[in-house]
Amino acid sequence: MKVLLLGSGGREHALAWKLAQSPRLSRLLVGPGNPGTARWGTNVPLQADSPEAVVSLARRERVDLVVVGPEAPLVAGVADALAQVDIPCFGPVAAAARIEGSKAFAKEIMAEAGVPTAAFRVFTDAAEAEAYAVAQGRIVVKADGLAAGKGVIVAPDAKAAREAVRAVAEMGQAGQRMVLEELLEGEEVSLMALCDGERYVLLPLSQDHKRVGEGDTGPNTGGMGAYCPAPFLTPAQLAQVGEQVIAPTLAVLKKRGTPLRGVLYAGLMLTASGPKVLEFNARFGDPETQVLMMQVDEDLLPLMEACAKGTLEPRPLKQFPGASVGVVLAAEGYPEAPKKGARIEGLDAVASNAPVFLAGVAKQDGALVTAGGRVLTVCARGDSLATARERALESADAVRFEGKHFRRDIGARGLRARP
Repeated sequence: MKVLLLGSGGREHALAWKLAQSPRLSRLLVGPGNPGTARWGTNVPLQADSPEAVVSLARRERVDLVVVGPEAPLVAGVADALAQVDIPCFGPVAAAARIEGSKAFAKEIMAEAGVPTAAFRVFTDAAEAEAYAVAQGRIVVKADGLAAGKGVIVAPDAKAAREAVRAVAEMGQAGQRMVLEELLEGEEVSLMALCDGERYVLLPLSQDHKRVGEGDTGPNTGGMGAYCPAPFLTPAQLAQVGEQVIAPTLAVLKKRGTPLRGVLYAGLMLTASGPKVLEFNARFGDPETQVLMMQVDEDLLPLMEACAKGTLEPRPLKQFPGASVGVVLAAEGYPEAPKKGARIEGLDAVASNAPVFLAGVAKQDGALVTAGGRVLTVCARGDSLATARERALESADAVRFEGKHFRRDIGARGLRARP
């Protein structure tokens, strides 16, 4: 099969690495890709969120499957355009991708599907939202639209609630409408499912680390690291979440005539009264994908093709024993104002059992330099979570660039959860 992978981040580097291992792959194109994806496929210049550009390239290259990494192409309707020319796409049509593109729409779907979630209200008037937020005190304020992973603000008191509403209101189009919901307590985890519009296959439970600082301090980021499997649910409990969250959500979207084919990502809070959905995404998470690709002991390509064509066979996925850990190395100044242009060194010193997935990286005069906030993710697999963490941190220390910072506590909560 000839595959076109859309995107340019660490998630896409990990997907390219995994797809390249498939005996069914004849050629992998990545648009636009990054210096890391170029090792596993051919990078092609492409505006990934332009349906016309993607269709034109896919037809010209006669690709058999398009795999969409980031959310922007999905919301822009890339999958819709591909469907019109009968090119299979692993990624949902825009109407289904609204489950990520609009927080209010996601809540509407949850309500119709009977999915457990936080109590909420939707506002289009910032002054009304502010008054409600201040009255509630402890609350979560969410921009309705896409905000690059930074449209959710947790407010522990009335003063913070007021500031949160004002901050979201200044997020342009994404913040014109906002969702205010109760603040849930518990472990936050990520459950992703490969879906063909009706059936699904669960990926291992993972846990992302959003805050920039150790101990979950500082501002939110796109994610500073992840590990899997997260040890907070038994296999039976995980299956139950699939039945109570994934299955009814897929059923509602199908009933509306917009089946979701690709990834349904449920951000869960494991509360004292059971798992509740914080949000839905319509694509693989980043940096969770990096560790999921390490942990899944199967060829991903046939699964993606089955999702795109509506022929997925529900079954447990094979996993490697032990655990996988990914640590994000961030640029100086991230997340507020990341500095670019720092030379990256030490990649050759990283062991072969600890892959490095590049993200905010560019080539300059033959050398790799920082070109974004989250520069790369160093990953490792081990026979235990502790071993995988140790290996990943060793690699994080070995890679060097000016201003590098990262969290050393990725996976620590998972270690504490073990008996």
